[in-house]
Amino acid sequence: MSKRRAVDPRELRAAVIAVRAWLADEEEPKPPRTDLAAAVRLSLRTLEQVAPGRSVEVRVPPFAAVQCVEGPQHTRGTPPNVVETDARTWLLLATGRLTWAQALDSGRLTASGSRADVSQWLPLVSADQGP
Repeated sequence: MSKRRAVDPRELRAAVIAVRAWLADEEEPKPPRTDLAAAVRLSLRTLEQVAPGRSVEVRVPPFAAVQCVEGPQHTRGTPPNVVETDARTWLLLATGRLTWAQALDSGRLTASGSRADVSQWLPLVSADQGP
């Protein structure tokens, strides 16, 4: 498997800025699917870069899933360490607008397995900075 191109922090920031009004206020119109997909995919790829490994799978359906965090490598079937959430919750986590504990306590995030807590690598980007 070939290595993916590293995420340019400016590209990630721009993608998140494109959806920041919706992140700040859920009553705002939902961003176009392409903008939302770009923000989710780039932020997940950034997590993959800052926490390399294959012991945890982070899923944000329908946009993307990545494997990250050093540890026992998983290769078949359902991984023992899985994080799953929706796009808005993931982006709130990735930008520091929501904490891991808040997401878990509210049921907006599921995390199973002893290595599934990826909060030490969050936030990944600030949505509050200008372009």
